[in-house]
Amino acid sequence: MRGAKSAKWVAGAIVVALAATACGGDGDGESKSKGSGPAGYVSIDVGEPQKPLIPADTNESNGSYVIQSLFTQLLDFDAKGEIVYTNAESVTSDDSKTWTVKLKKGWKFHNGEEVTSKSYIDAWNWYANIKNNQQNSFWFQDIKGYDDVHPEKGDPKAETMSGLKAVDDHTFTIELKYTMPYFNYKLGYTTWAPLPKVFYDDPKAFGQKPVGNGPYKFEKWDHKKLIQVKAWDEYQGPNKAKNKGVQFKAYTTLEAAYKDVVSGNLDMIRQVGPTDLPKYKQDLGDGAIEQPYAAIQTLTPAFYSKTFKDIDPKVLQGLSMAIDRDTITKTVLNNTRTPAKGFTPPGVKGYQNLDTDVFTYNPTKAKQLIKEGGGVPGNKFTVQYNTDGGHKEWVTAVCESIRKATGVDCVGDPKPDFATDLEARDNDQVKGMYRGGWVADYPVNANFMKELYHTTAEANNGRFSNKEIDGLMNKADNAKSLEESVKAFQEVEKKLVDHMPAIPLWYYRINGGHGKNVDNVNVDFHGDLEVWAVTTK
Repeated sequence: MRGAKSAKWVAGAIVVALAATACGGDGDGESKSKGSGPAGYVSIDVGEPQKPLIPADTNESNGSYVIQSLFTQLLDFDAKGEIVYTNAESVTSDDSKTWTVKLKKGWKFHNGEEVTSKSYIDAWNWYANIKNNQQNSFWFQDIKGYDDVHPEKGDPKAETMSGLKAVDDHTFTIELKYTMPYFNYKLGYTTWAPLPKVFYDDPKAFGQKPVGNGPYKFEKWDHKKLIQVKAWDEYQGPNKAKNKGVQFKAYTTLEAAYKDVVSGNLDMIRQVGPTDLPKYKQDLGDGAIEQPYAAIQTLTPAFYSKTFKDIDPKVLQGLSMAIDRDTITKTVLNNTRTPAKGFTPPGVKGYQNLDTDVFTYNPTKAKQLIKEGGGVPGNKFTVQYNTDGGHKEWVTAVCESIRKATGVDCVGDPKPDFATDLEARDNDQVKGMYRGGWVADYPVNANFMKELYHTTAEANNGRFSNKEIDGLMNKADNAKSLEESVKAFQEVEKKLVDHMPAIPLWYYRINGGHGKNVDNVNVDFHGDLEVWAVTTK
């Protein structure tokens, strides 16, 4: 999706997930440690979340960083993408259709309320209900009774999904509409987090001052500047904080964040911008981070726009072949990206190099395909991107490559920050294409297809719709085993080349770093810095 251990859009271009929206700076008048925050706290560049801090309304990387610190769902993943149980003792199924969840006892919310089966069931029913307009409501569509609380039209017929049943305070069952062998992996996304009773008193107020069950407790939100959380001593999960708290600091540019890391006013940067990439390893020394992770950058057409409505896929294949990925990744992106060979990145089950030349630079064939497909209307299109994520340089390079290879004019359509970019996508206001950055919510190839290109997917902001593809995805979901489902989605991926719901560009690597005042800065399989493990010197 668009964000961090949850489905998420990635904000940063040359980045994992990133850079922010407004001005940097301390934003607080408390006693300072070596860095810029209270003693024992660590700081990281994370911009203004697009939405209030509610798990099921967050599907972009800025908000998800904060949500992950405040909430813990049933399970998570280790650095290799394997399941690690957090709030759950176990999640099991004999038939891949009815799943039994056993919770660890003794878990509490930050206000002292016990985390029970009801905490999950009530939250999931609320998230799924169409009246509550949650961005991630579709994540619950596999559960029996979802259509009753979230009908395609009209008011809900029920307040609860019939597939959710509490056995006791620490055991509940989930009955799906169909078999889904990878359903337990989906539960690793933060949208499945539980909610305390206080949430239902005033959801709007809660989103500004949330009460979670995660490793950190909410302290304050100075909008467009800073969100601050404090380590919660009573947390029982495997990711218990090893620092006293975290400051998520917003910056208008990656360059500003980088300067603060070098000067000691910011502890961690998720992504170094293009300007500083050539020198960051020398500047940061042992604090420099370079590591691949499960994410991909794409150009995604808005299929509702005048330019790309009813476009022949041959045109999109041609535009893809007009992009010199090898040269752009080596020069503009300074060898920090790997040219894409498919729609699914390395690091997830089912990754494959597709046997096609559609992702290989070939100006002659590019021109031919565009001509055969009827051309680009007006012989021009735009690429929307957020200027706070380090995207301008590569968007310019991609457009120049297309222009030189085919004569089709391509220009950037910059938005001031990631939130503005997302709002334009969500409201069908993209004029041509938008730059899509997607990081794994769970380490299965389905996440890079079903969540992006199925007609019903919330993150399908290009509004791609194809009945054949939908049917193949639904069939893959119903496979008898995880292995069979992964293989079926591999076949779906091969079919996507014929329809081109997006143009894959390259796979991500995190090129970030940390300053001298912190240690133990690790990267998880989503490409997120594990803030809970960071220690201060």
